[in-house]
Amino acid sequence: MNDRRLFLQRLAAAGFGAAGLGALSDLQRIAAAATLSGGPKAPGEDYRALVCLFLFGGNDANNMVVPTSATEYAQYASGRTPALALAQGSLLPLTVANTPGRTFGVHGAMGAFQSLFNQGRAAIVANAGPLRVPTTRADLQARRVPLPPDLYSHSDQQAQWQSSISDGAPRTGWGGRIGDLLKAANGTNTSSTLISVSGNNLFEVGNTITSFKVSSSSQLGFDFYSATGTDPVSKGVGNILAQPTGNLFEAEWKRVIERAIENQRVLSTALAALPPFATAFPGTGLGRQMQTIARLIAVRQALGLKRQVFFASIGGFDTHGDEQLGRQAELLDEVSGAMAALYNATMELNCADLVTSFTASDFNRTFPSNGKGSDHAWGAHHLVAGGAVQGGRLYGTFPTLVRGGPDDTGSSGLWIPTTSVDQYGATLARWFGVGPAEMAAIFPNLGSFGQANLGFLG
Repeated sequence: MNDRRLFLQRLAAAGFGAAGLGALSDLQRIAAAATLSGGPKAPGEDYRALVCLFLFGGNDANNMVVPTSATEYAQYASGRTPALALAQGSLLPLTVANTPGRTFGVHGAMGAFQSLFNQGRAAIVANAGPLRVPTTRADLQARRVPLPPDLYSHSDQQAQWQSSISDGAPRTGWGGRIGDLLKAANGTNTSSTLISVSGNNLFEVGNTITSFKVSSSSQLGFDFYSATGTDPVSKGVGNILAQPTGNLFEAEWKRVIERAIENQRVLSTALAALPPFATAFPGTGLGRQMQTIARLIAVRQALGLKRQVFFASIGGFDTHGDEQLGRQAELLDEVSGAMAALYNATMELNCADLVTSFTASDFNRTFPSNGKGSDHAWGAHHLVAGGAVQGGRLYGTFPTLVRGGPDDTGSSGLWIPTTSVDQYGATLARWFGVGPAEMAAIFPNLGSFGQANLGFLG
């Protein structure tokens, strides 16, 4: 009994569920073709990958993207002073092609993203968030429009961002619904359509498929077990698997575990055979997640995959009472470096135009400080990167950074989104291959908004 309990505890921490693993034949094909990775993409290759990077806790986008023209920076500095205002000289300048007369910079820790943006390989989507209908300050104050429920709640806003459902309790995510729709493109390899390198998430829950969960460690989950090991865990697992079974449920459980262990062995062997990237991935949790995603993309041709949706994440953005300036600098450095490394790796694989990464988060944070940090807010800015991105541009409408101004819910510096999650997601889904007639099945509320394509992807 102790062996079984220990085994189950280790399995839960492994990073993926045994039942979610793909067919062994698929993994054997990876092993046989591992040396193909890194080569040129096939001419006209029909492949697309979306990489969702979720910033758990609510990223303070007010300090991620900052206006630097004299008047707007003065509004920013006076509204954030003294605890949160960044010095104008610390901001990294962006070359923005579509904001004549206005200039912007990104946080000083985001040099890698700045480089992508100024090369035209990344874009910023301004002031996006959950909405049920287009909403203005006048609409909100007159209470004449429906609002998403439970605004400013972490769990509810995470669910609304990941589901694009703002008028009820979501059961599926918009990444999962895209996977449902396009899984047939992957033939028999549907288990590889949705892949999470960051555990369970609503974003990748579909009606017919759910995510294949992979650890960002090199061993992909079952590294705690060796068939010839003499350590207590390996011996315990071996003893459990060697026990005779008296009913069908136990027999099936054993079969799934045995298959999962073998699949992990084959997949680990295949990925270990991949040539190393010249790209240096950051030695951070998010850097390792992005490296794992890049390696999985590298074997797409061996598996015959056409469409994949990946989920990665980083936490720590709930900066109520933290020393926010220092904490956010660390986090944004990690995000920026990881997104740039993924892009550079796809350049190595000659498939940068087939992979798009994008950020999402619970919400923005209040414009004024609560002391050392800031509180829960609403509309926020987001980052998009990839070879297909119409980069060097800011999409959507940047808010007026004035408490009580035209974009504030009241007088507390909570920006009302001017771009909905539905519009943001639909722009990504359109590039991914979702047709206009199918869009309503993925984003049921998209028809409430006039513009379904924000234009940041070609």
